[in-house]
Amino acid sequence: DTAGSKAKPYFPFIFSLFMFVLFCNMVGMLPYSFTVTSHIIVTLIMALFIFIAVTIIGFVKNGFGYLRIFYPSGIPIFLAPLIVPIEIISYLSKPISLSVRLCANMLAGHSILKIFAGFIVMLGFLGFAPLVFLVVLYGLETLIAALQAYIFTILTCIYLNDALHPDH
Repeated sequence: DTAGSKAKPYFPFIFSLFMFVLFCNMVGMLPYSFTVTSHIIVTLIMALFIFIAVTIIGFVKNGFGYLRIFYPSGIPIFLAPLIVPIEIISYLSKPISLSVRLCANMLAGHSILKIFAGFIVMLGFLGFAPLVFLVVLYGLETLIAALQAYIFTILTCIYLNDALHPDH
């Protein structure tokens, strides 16, 4: 209910987005596989699509009243020259932060797993203790992969909520 009851028509997209990111993250957990979400261009394209779609939804649902997101209610008028540029920069940085967060987490975690796995193979019989560590790290990275899909989706819902309710 992060985006409110007005967001129910967007549930199929939100669910599909979550499943897609989760699937991509989990496929990257398989040995010798490729993690699509560890590449900035993939996550940036997804984030830009979400950013553009949410902006269009905001204007369609609210008209030019959508621009109220740049000047929150209750702010004194003399603070407008300071607040409006900060809000615009904040708004424009959403796709960058959304994409970099997912990309960096997947790239770092999956790279660490693959590096440690390579070390264990080189150690041979002496690699038993590091192997136990790798299994624990693998479980943690599986949790992080699911959590990153959840975070990406929740942030999309928050952005959608801002588009549907710009006065909040």
